[in-house]
Amino acid sequence: MKNPIFDIENWREIGATLARNKTRTFLTAFGIFWGTAMLAMLWGGAGGLKGLLMRNLNGFDTNMGVIFPGRTTISYKGFNKGMRWDMTESDLANIRRLAKGIKASSGVLNNGGTVAYGTKQKSSNVTGVESDYFKIMTPVIYSGRLLNESDTYGLRKVALIGRNLANELFGTSDPLGRYINVKGVYFQVVGVIGQMSEASIGTRLDDSVILPNTTMIRAFNLGNSVGFFAFTVNDGMDPADVLPAIKRAIRISHPIHPDDTPALGMMNLAEQFRMVNNLFLGVSILSLFVGAGTLIAGIIGVGNIMWIIVKERTQEIGIRRAIGAKPRDIIIQVLSEGLVLTAISGIAGICFATMVLFGVDYATYDPTLGSANFQLHFSHAMTIMTVFLILGTCAGLIPSIKAMRIKPIEAMRDR
Repeated sequence: MKNPIFDIENWREIGATLARNKTRTFLTAFGIFWGTAMLAMLWGGAGGLKGLLMRNLNGFDTNMGVIFPGRTTISYKGFNKGMRWDMTESDLANIRRLAKGIKASSGVLNNGGTVAYGTKQKSSNVTGVESDYFKIMTPVIYSGRLLNESDTYGLRKVALIGRNLANELFGTSDPLGRYINVKGVYFQVVGVIGQMSEASIGTRLDDSVILPNTTMIRAFNLGNSVGFFAFTVNDGMDPADVLPAIKRAIRISHPIHPDDTPALGMMNLAEQFRMVNNLFLGVSILSLFVGAGTLIAGIIGVGNIMWIIVKERTQEIGIRRAIGAKPRDIIIQVLSEGLVLTAISGIAGICFATMVLFGVDYATYDPTLGSANFQLHFSHAMTIMTVFLILGTCAGLIPSIKAMRIKPIEAMRDR
């Protein structure tokens, strides 16, 4: 006996059977098509939505924390509540001495002013950072270099400028090596940078001037105050783990009550990343349930149509049994019809979902931020195909067993 897969007559019979009632076959196939497409789009879409949100955090270390001064809410050591305190360089030294586990850190100064080159000038944010700042938040480097320790300790009058600011001041000219006037002081441009994501902390790099904080303090006579303290912790740690030590370090120089939590503000980026991951884990699970439910509804339709086909072909199957067809042949025939319908509809659904996701990914692509990855991964596509083929086999199994049990004499009596 020929292998059913290579038997052309077997394939013709499958086609003729499915074409016998085109409307019923189409509606059943559409149910599987739409269920598969829904599952694939929801699965790929959930990953894309997560990528869309996560790319807004591109460049930020996942173990990053930010400490900034607030107002006291508890009276302490003769000072009334509501006192505003300023973070200083000595506070940063105490934090680095007492807080174990900090991997990289930088004090950050924010100031505003006019930046000029030739006859062109622009109001801009002026930010002072330490060299480790770029280990905490990675920028896009369009040209030149970043600030380094030699710039910080050598009090060099060098500057990084944002891409947008560079375009406004220099147009199409190369700004590297040129001198810009920042609030009356000249700095040499050593790099053009930009933000790697939509999110920013303290300043938007594309529109700012970035200076070594030591140079900025001396050039503009800013004293020793610091706007905020950004840091990352070692792998396996959470920024919140070093918060008690940071509070102790701050209280060395400032009259802050040990229980006055609002007096010291903290942003924990690791917590934000966890929230995003947990949110989209839930979205992915929900998507799977919704898509799987739709797919199962389509598979049930396959089972129903195969049951009806077996009922309509009772006499034909009985005649086959009478002239010597084996039960195995009957089962293979019925299963083949169900699997062909399931496979064609399911593969079409996956192809449709892939095209939709590609279109969404193309529409949301950003030259700087990159792709959000609205796509159906190959492993996910294979999982979906495996599932609908298994379910399709199960849906056709019961009707095929019923067909196998048809007795020739009873089939000939059936009208």
